[in-house]
Amino acid sequence: MSDAAHETTHQLIQVVALLGAAVVAVPLFRKLRLGSVLGYLAAGLAIGPFGLGLFSDPQSILHVAELGVVLFLFLIGLEMRPSHLWSLRRQIFGLGALQIVLAIAALTLVLRAFGFTGAVAFVGASGFVMTSTAVVMQLLSERGDIALPHGQKIVSILLFEDLLIVPLLALIAFMAPAQATAVDAASRWASVGIGIGSLVALIVAGIYLLNPMFRILAAAKAREVMTAAALLVVLGAALLMQLGGLSMAMGAFIAGVLLSESSFRHQIEADIEPFRGILLGLFFLGVGMALDLAVVASNWPLIVAGVLALMATKAACIYVVARLTRSAHREALERAVLMAQGGEFAFVLFAAAAGSGLVDATVNANFTAIVVLSMAVTPLFVLASGPLTARRGTATLDGVDAVADQSGSVLIIGFGRFGQVMSQSLLARDVDVTIIDTDIEMIQSAGEFGFKVYYGDGTRLDVLHASGAHRARAIAVCVDDRDAADRIVELAADAFPQARLLVRAYDREHALKLVNAGVDVQVRETFESAVLFGAAALRALDVPADEADAIAAQVRRLDAERFELELASNDTRAGIPLLLNNTAAPAPRPAPLTRPRREGRRLNDAAQAGDGPPA
Repeated sequence: MSDAAHETTHQLIQVVALLGAAVVAVPLFRKLRLGSVLGYLAAGLAIGPFGLGLFSDPQSILHVAELGVVLFLFLIGLEMRPSHLWSLRRQIFGLGALQIVLAIAALTLVLRAFGFTGAVAFVGASGFVMTSTAVVMQLLSERGDIALPHGQKIVSILLFEDLLIVPLLALIAFMAPAQATAVDAASRWASVGIGIGSLVALIVAGIYLLNPMFRILAAAKAREVMTAAALLVVLGAALLMQLGGLSMAMGAFIAGVLLSESSFRHQIEADIEPFRGILLGLFFLGVGMALDLAVVASNWPLIVAGVLALMATKAACIYVVARLTRSAHREALERAVLMAQGGEFAFVLFAAAAGSGLVDATVNANFTAIVVLSMAVTPLFVLASGPLTARRGTATLDGVDAVADQSGSVLIIGFGRFGQVMSQSLLARDVDVTIIDTDIEMIQSAGEFGFKVYYGDGTRLDVLHASGAHRARAIAVCVDDRDAADRIVELAADAFPQARLLVRAYDREHALKLVNAGVDVQVRETFESAVLFGAAALRALDVPADEADAIAAQVRRLDAERFELELASNDTRAGIPLLLNNTAAPAPRPAPLTRPRREGRRLNDAAQAGDGPPA
């Protein structure tokens, strides 16, 4: 066998070993309820240089696997619209800064007590204070907590830590011995300028280039090119930030935020997701491989004591800051346990400190082992703390109640402008309603005006159950996101057949889709107001009021006829009979999976719907 063939075979063996270890370990650890993160870490340790020895250079795996963290942050950015990110500014810069400053000071004192010099203790503290984005985000994702208020606070702190990596690296460079810092001030200012320029270039490109590029590619109707473009955006943003001396993860996050309001957001998310999962798993495998058992064995008293002392100190600081910022005890404890470990950026800081001569190789190895072990034991600590952090009933989160055990006869999902106006008729009739939304600021504002709105994501079945959907007579879906509305309809139609389903439709196409999904009532969000506006315009032109009203009625009638024709065309293809009036008696309940859940009143409010073009 030639050398080239032998090298290819060796690389293929390594790929098979990586995939095989993950396939065996992760399901096993999840079965044991230890989580996938610990499974990946254990698998990496087993096949790494200090286990079976199938890999000799885990750092090379880690460099590639860091792309998993990059893709993860990009997907988080897609969920963070600029307005929402702006609403988190106090948490990012206030809560994040307070936690970091207190934790660095406390961790430095702990390392000083271990006998390290001031500069070395500060380096160790700065590295350990950087929480593992990969570990925390994976744990939050597995539990579905990223979108919840306490999850958003954790994400905010992680974002601040990503921003902090640059000044910390600069500070370590200034602290380095004189011979290692023979760099003139102009050069340092040039580095700062390059970093700022990279950030500005990314934002400008995101605002003016990304959407036009995706429109052109979408018109070409080549799915694989769209996938390639999505990867190009993520990796290009990461590369630009790295060239500017900034965090790759931060670049990917900013790119995601810039695309969060794009009409291509969901397509991009679907294209990126498979790569994100594989590479993030590879990252955890690489971290497991990087745990040098020889270093741990030779310095185990220092390393074990360091892991316990640093994690306990950091957790205590996080808990204190959370309580000072008015978080409930359980939320503060949960955040402390989740974020007590060191993170992947610590490896970058320790490497920079070792390269500049600030710490020696032994200290670097010890600090790295402490961080890796802290990441490895975090899932175990989270599991052990479960009974202490489990939420019972309605947990108060900064004045916002998480929905639980509600029993209103009408469940309103979404309390934006549409939901607020819609709810007034029900409240005027003293109907017992339960209202849920995910906009924290809106919930707090509504509370000031006497409305009780609970925090709850209507696209989750467990939240719908907690909201009382299984007892409700009607479910009103008033969200302004058509994809979310479709998801809620899918869940509610299957799980809550006793409730009539009323849904806010985006346009004619969406309304047709909702009718075929079996909703009882669908109302297109702008049609009726536009018809009334047109009638008012006629009256402003001195057209008699009765004639203006008659024309408005004719517009409604013609729209209803067009809607019925389109629906008949769709239903003929689907084998579904058409009901031609809104007052028809309900038809017998159709068989599952072959016909809509309800046929009666299928055209209800069709005449009061629609902002789409004529058929």
